[in-house]
Amino acid sequence: MRKFKLQVQTSVDGYMAGPNGEMDWMTVPWTDDVNAYSGALHAPVDCIVLGRKLAEGFIPAWASGPPSESQESIDKMNNTPKIVISTTLTESPWDNAVVADGDLVQIVNDLKRQPGGDMIAYGGGTLVRALIAKGLLDELHLYVNPAALGAGMPVFPRLDTYQPLRLVNAQPFDCGITALHLEPKRT
Repeated sequence: MRKFKLQVQTSVDGYMAGPNGEMDWMTVPWTDDVNAYSGALHAPVDCIVLGRKLAEGFIPAWASGPPSESQESIDKMNNTPKIVISTTLTESPWDNAVVADGDLVQIVNDLKRQPGGDMIAYGGGTLVRALIAKGLLDELHLYVNPAALGAGMPVFPRLDTYQPLRLVNAQPFDCGITALHLEPKRT
């Protein structure tokens, strides 16, 4: 069965954006070591899962060919099929993306049963918290930036029950980010 991974940037106190959606606290630019880690994480991926709000910025940004990114990264992001989870869209306005609406657990489990490589979610916040709350992720890759926000959009939702995680690896990078690779402990 395919693996479903999450890659998200977070502050040390667990926020993926500030109180008003600010993201200026993220360490940039990424150094070669974090780019290599991200490249290896994305290499087996053949499906990107996004929430609608993130898709509205993410897909057009990559389609524009951001000058700070390598052509290889641009091509990989643009050519990888995308699933946009949305309750408001009925069809995709983007190339190489389809809209999925309905029960999130059913959507993800159906995608996992399909043949292919790994799947990855980058966000947004509502989708990330729902994936975590429902236990749908196989791997969490938290890119922890050396900044504390005190408030904002949390990565983790309020949980009804304790969700144990296992630290697989912690990888510090030259730019100051540390990647935490976590997996749910399933019984």
